[in-house]
Amino acid sequence: MKIREKIEQNEKLILIPQAAFSSKSRGRMKKENEDETRTSFMIDRDRIIHSKSFRRLKHKTQVYIKTSGDHYRTRLTHTLEVAQIAKTIGKGIGLNEDLIEAIALGHDIGHVAFAHNGEDVLNKLLPQGFKHNENSIRVLTKIERDGRGLNLTEEVLDGILYHSGFSKSSKKAFTLEGQVVKYSDKIAYVNHDIDDSIRAGILKESNLPSEITKVLGNNHGKRIDTLVKDCIYTTIENIRNNNIEVSLSKEVGSALNNLRTFMFEEIYKGDFLKAEREKAKFVLEQVFNYFFKYPEKMPNIYKEISQKEGLYQGVGDYISGMSDDYCLYLFNSIYVPKFVIY
Repeated sequence: MKIREKIEQNEKLILIPQAAFSSKSRGRMKKENEDETRTSFMIDRDRIIHSKSFRRLKHKTQVYIKTSGDHYRTRLTHTLEVAQIAKTIGKGIGLNEDLIEAIALGHDIGHVAFAHNGEDVLNKLLPQGFKHNENSIRVLTKIERDGRGLNLTEEVLDGILYHSGFSKSSKKAFTLEGQVVKYSDKIAYVNHDIDDSIRAGILKESNLPSEITKVLGNNHGKRIDTLVKDCIYTTIENIRNNNIEVSLSKEVGSALNNLRTFMFEEIYKGDFLKAEREKAKFVLEQVFNYFFKYPEKMPNIYKEISQKEGLYQGVGDYISGMSDDYCLYLFNSIYVPKFVIY
């Protein structure tokens, strides 16, 4: 028996019946031979973590643009925190950790430089609009490996596509593992953004609404602990009652939603970051305009996309893949006069 087959056999012994079993994956767009040691979801995880777009996450902003401190989150550290929270929840429920990890590591691959400010700019500039979750799928299927894509399983791509949104009307992944990542994303970013805001001196723990902290806890660790445990136990109860979905209890879910609303009003859209948001939008828009005017300056893959799918798509793909540092470097090299000694 091959190692992969042993792992697949162990899944059947350990995971709950409603979990996603790697041996029963819906498969890939392009059929591949099975690996000797790794399951399909393990392969997907490895492909994502070794991709160029994953590495670029270390220089993409989470919330705070070009901070001088070492301890502010980046898009990469956010991704790692989501993966850890999601694996804990998934293990508690009895789900497939390899699938969870693959989805979590890839969920923000399509994010633009300068946090959601960059997404707003591209959404305004591109005729077809822009959503980072949809762009993540495009990057993983059409941009990576010089246009060949990573050929990931349907379960992983679906989980990444539907990780966004927090309303009841939002579409959800068809696997419980994908649904776990969706909740873990919200649990992670709301809480670590509070931590970063306190570090930045624009928020105090005492500023958080008391009706929320009474439910979730009055510090970072307690809130995450409350949310993780509630997600595990509520989902187990859901499944026991034949309601096959991941969720939080009504009280805890409402508290998280209210905390998220508070952060949008006070931090994400607040006055403190307004000046930096406007600078970031200006930089990104000017870089976009330059390459739209001079598409021949782009790397070959984006020139080819421009020829096949249109200039907006090619430039949009190029801009969306840039890190903050690379975008600023291009802006400076294009628009800032060079100091020359005669």
